[in-house]
Amino acid sequence: MRGSPLALFASVFFIVATVAADPSPPETKTIISHIKRDAVQSTAIASIGYSRRLRALEIEFRNGAIYRYLTVDPATYRELMLAPSKTRYYDEHIRRKYRSLHVRPTNE
Repeated sequence: MRGSPLALFASVFFIVATVAADPSPPETKTIISHIKRDAVQSTAIASIGYSRRLRALEIEFRNGAIYRYLTVDPATYRELMLAPSKTRYYDEHIRRKYRSLHVRPTNE
């Protein structure tokens, strides 16, 4: 049965059924980060990290919340890091423009 159309159908059905059974949207899932973040000077942002491989931007806010923004191009990360006001850049170019996931701190 391995490699047969029936096996492929069974695999796809299992994946679809598993995803459909999970009622929480992806945005509410919590992940653990392994992306290195660097401290920044900002009123609202504590640190920022980026993974080229994942195309993921991580922002740790001063209130302790950490979010990963998905499908962020490297230019956006560079512009954020060079922005005179990182909070303003975040508000204008990142917030509500990219899908995000809550990141659980590694020490939890």
